[in-house]
Amino acid sequence: MKQTFAGAALLLLLFATATLQAQPSRWQQRVKYTMDVKMDVQTNRFTGKQQLEYTNNSPDTLYKVFYHLYWNAFQPNSMMDVRSRELGKTTLPNGKQDWDARVRDRIEHLKPNEIGYQKVLSLKRDGRPQQTKQVETILEVMLDKPILPHSKAVFDMDFEGQVPVQIRRSGRNNAEGVDYSMSQWYPKMCEYDYEGWHPTFYVAREFYGVWGDYDVKITIDKRYVLGGTGYLQNPNQIGYGYETPGVKVTRPPGNTLTWHFIAPNVHDFMWAADTAYKHITQQVDGFTAHFFYLENDTTRETWPAFAKMIPAAYAWIKAHYGPYPYKQYSFIQGGDGGMEYPMGTLILGNGKLNGLYGLAMHEWMHTWYQMMLGTNESLYPWMDEGFTSFAEDNIVYHTLDSTKTPSPHTSSYNGYFSLVRSGLEEPMSTHSDFYNTNAAYSITAYSKGAVFLEQLGYIIGAQNRDKGLLRYYWDWRFKHPNANDFIRVMEKVSGLQLDWYRMLFVNTTKHIDYGIDSVYEYNGKAVVRLRRVGDLPMPIDLEVTTRDGKKQLHYISLSLMFGEKPQEDATPRVTHEWWAWTHPTYEVTLDMPMKNIELLEIDPSERMADIDRSNNAAKVR
Repeated sequence: MKQTFAGAALLLLLFATATLQAQPSRWQQRVKYTMDVKMDVQTNRFTGKQQLEYTNNSPDTLYKVFYHLYWNAFQPNSMMDVRSRELGKTTLPNGKQDWDARVRDRIEHLKPNEIGYQKVLSLKRDGRPQQTKQVETILEVMLDKPILPHSKAVFDMDFEGQVPVQIRRSGRNNAEGVDYSMSQWYPKMCEYDYEGWHPTFYVAREFYGVWGDYDVKITIDKRYVLGGTGYLQNPNQIGYGYETPGVKVTRPPGNTLTWHFIAPNVHDFMWAADTAYKHITQQVDGFTAHFFYLENDTTRETWPAFAKMIPAAYAWIKAHYGPYPYKQYSFIQGGDGGMEYPMGTLILGNGKLNGLYGLAMHEWMHTWYQMMLGTNESLYPWMDEGFTSFAEDNIVYHTLDSTKTPSPHTSSYNGYFSLVRSGLEEPMSTHSDFYNTNAAYSITAYSKGAVFLEQLGYIIGAQNRDKGLLRYYWDWRFKHPNANDFIRVMEKVSGLQLDWYRMLFVNTTKHIDYGIDSVYEYNGKAVVRLRRVGDLPMPIDLEVTTRDGKKQLHYISLSLMFGEKPQEDATPRVTHEWWAWTHPTYEVTLDMPMKNIELLEIDPSERMADIDRSNNAAKVR
């Protein structure tokens, strides 16, 4: 028996080792924040102490570190201010100005008591003062002693901030009346990864952060209700819907309360506060969903109804994109539209139920593609916004009865096609801050990013794509994957070569356009000549409808794929020899005369982003 047990143990160990080796590895830096802040609601300012334990898991010696000071962007003549005003000078093809409607020129007109700022009053490393240099939203720290590979450093900081008037994501007194949306509110260590430091200025858009643990205490006027990242450690002292059922809330004397939150393994910390927040909860599969909203005639009905929709939504999410790993999530009315953070989102909440649901699903899915996978949004915004839009559309389509479109992604394709027609398109590989127009960024990141995933299903088969998304989640969560990491997952799942798709659809603005060139008969068989009109080659689904109403799919793989996608449905399929990407035409011989054919159509599922579908179908006479 001992030998049998030992043999089984050895097999288990070998299996576990093989499983671990099968997972991609990439070192990650690690942070541990301890913060204690005191908020003055009369002046909209706060003071704080921060201790940051920083673990250098890289093989590199670090001679400096960088912090984000995001709120310094909300000052006249800042990079965000000037960039917004400059883009606003651009006239789009539709005649409108290329403003970010939320920012416009509002920063330029802020008064001293309306601006935002973050000031580091003192900074010590392991007890020793450090030399610093501030460049607007970035603080550069010249270390007196380098941080060696696989070692730790402890930074102690005193800082203060002023909450800006709500303009972009964070701030006070937003359009719906929420007092405080506290995101990007503290000095935050920049990310250092295999590509080096990422001290990205806060100019417009996306974020990148280091995973770690947060221990945060917030002292504020006791009339305020707080929601956000983390688990409240003193719920029975706070109340406001956090308390244990049946327990009498005992608040300490005085005019303030100290809220104590702990958040494990997250890369940011957000909170929001208002004296009038209504707080309700909904139990979901393995976690609690919290909802914070300002109650009025609209929200009194929509938010409780929205809360009851979450379990069904999560069931679909879990099955297709993986489980939610934390014990709570908060949907909070606040911010400037919708913005995602670990364990919570800030969303506008006065709209109709279906709109609220769709917005919330988009922001919640950022938990998967940004909070857990943590792609560098500045470099790969489409891997977050696009994948999130794809998932949002699927969730809404499959969980709401009111969906009427034949495809959940029709609007994404239409957005991409409009961008192509506008002449403003730039490669998806463009850094998010450096797009020439806000319009090009938005459509590329959201719409074209969603098209990338739906079209990938056309190339490798939807089932392979969906299996790949789950494997991507399990292989790369908490590891900051890039575009090639994602494509390699899909190659492993499908067995096909896909580097061509990443290179051409992501790194260029080449377009897909295929057409039926001509049809003729040879030796009693119909021959269909197909033509690649655009510059981006693709595999082809050609559907033949006969005069008796039967359908047959003729599949032509692309030479670059070195393989074929599996058959996707019950329609009879005939597979032909691959099409060399260098050849503009290809002839398909059908095992029937022309007189038997009613209709020929390229890509009947309309998943290929063909910019001109007018030449995709032909009736045979």
